Amino acid sequence: MASTFPPPAVRELATEVSALLKERSETVCVAETAAGGIISASLLSTPGASKIYKGGLTLYTLESRIAFAGWTEETKKEYKGPTMDVVKGLAVNVREKLGATYCICESGTAGPTGGSTRNRTPGYVALAVALEKGSQTKEVETGLGGDREGNMVAFAVEGLRLLRDAIKQNFEGTWIPRSGI
Repeated sequence: MASTFPPPAVRELATEVSALLKERSETVCVAETAAGGIISASLLSTPGASKIYKGGLTLYTLESRIAFAGWTEETKKEYKGPTMDVVKGLAVNVREKLGATYCICESGTAGPTGGSTRNRTPGYVALAVALEKGSQTKEVETGLGGDREGNMVAFAVEGLRLLRDAIKQNFEGTWIPRSGI
């Protein structure tokens, strides 16, 4: 029986990421917001996931970020939507708590509605991957407008791409040093 989950674009990347992590005996954890758990579920759908997956959090609400991701009431008051600084902080915090080699984090605006600033426009997502050495961030606009499900899948694809690229870089490229986090 053919499976419709994960979506084909996500499945291909999750399989590749899983294989890369297994080859290197490395692990991953996930901090998701707008993708709603698609990244975690996709990684868990790969055979042998228990060897590479340390855990994941769906930090959809600001309250969940206080409870599980090191936020404070002050952080919550200052929040103005998803940004690269927000995802970098979440990725670093969750990676340290779960003890993974990598943490991939996404936070975006899936739609169908949004706000007037760029980071509140449906289809915008901020991404970060953290590891002991530092972190990398990236912003993407999917171009899918208010297609909530399409954006959620696209956010997962972009997150897995960033993770795959970070693993393949083998710690080369542009990293923000740990002390700068």
